[in-house]
Amino acid sequence: MDAKVLIVDDVETNRLILEEIISGMGCEPILADNAELALELVKEHAPQLVLTDISMPGMDGYELCRVLKANEKTKNIPIVFISAFDHPEDIVEGLSLGGEDYITKPFVAEVIEARVGVYLRLNEAKQELMEMNRRLQVSVSEQLVQMEQEKKNILYALANIASKNSDKEKGHMERLKSNCRVLAQGMQLSPLFESKISDSFIDTIELAAPICDIGNIGIPMEISRKRTNLTEEEDAVLQTHTEIGAKFLSDLYANNDYNDFVVTSVDIIRHHHENWDGSGYPDGLSGDDIPLAAQIVSMMDMYCSLTENKDCGREEALDVMKKESGVKLNPDILEICCKISRQLC
Repeated sequence: MDAKVLIVDDVETNRLILEEIISGMGCEPILADNAELALELVKEHAPQLVLTDISMPGMDGYELCRVLKANEKTKNIPIVFISAFDHPEDIVEGLSLGGEDYITKPFVAEVIEARVGVYLRLNEAKQELMEMNRRLQVSVSEQLVQMEQEKKNILYALANIASKNSDKEKGHMERLKSNCRVLAQGMQLSPLFESKISDSFIDTIELAAPICDIGNIGIPMEISRKRTNLTEEEDAVLQTHTEIGAKFLSDLYANNDYNDFVVTSVDIIRHHHENWDGSGYPDGLSGDDIPLAAQIVSMMDMYCSLTENKDCGREEALDVMKKESGVKLNPDILEICCKISRQLC
């Protein structure tokens, strides 16, 4: 058996059901009937994933999560809550504490297997990337090309996982990537932005744009894929994807130099839903307080989404976007976007 999965639940039946599912996946289940015992088992076994109930005697699942996330040695262990509570506020609280996901009872084996599989693969990729960065520090200059290629491969792999947890197809992200580069190049030729946009900035935004919604990994699929209108509580959960994604990338590079690529990527992930007039989220930034890379991605994401509708062509999309000038979109960037729009795909 490879991955170790710690199962924390005070109900024996639940532990046994989860033990059978986890064993069937080829993983090693470790059982605890309370949070205090779970903390001891974490030290002993160093699990790759924790599945914990919320409502338990003594220390509950939320407090267990707080303790693990506050410890430098255990903060990177993914935590998935399992509970009969399915209210959005319960989900939001769990995610705000650093939990990765939320699975409701009664258990569905296929759902458990899918969610556990995603977080085990994600944790493995995260550990591999952190180890890769540690090794590359020894000889950065000699391995720079290799590092950048590996970085692209891993980040795009994670972006693909995120896209499967949302309603955006891979083609959308490819168009977003290309169009962000085209728009940034157009802005580089404008006196308003030429001093702010370098060739490396253009390369970075092209790489970072497709991972703007990587935080969708942490959003329950029943919310991210919901076709009908979201409730206010569900929308609040969905909006946390910006903070989840930014925290994930920041944690990924916590022990490494915080380079331009990371700074730009975190700016995009966290702030691509901010609006020019301050009505966006998560921080309500307005005007030029919104990072420039996030403004570019936001505008091109709107353009790509609009033109993916068969009834909406380029001109129709631009007409819709012009109505958002000064509201959601930077008027100066939108003017440049209109001028170079024939180059957009």
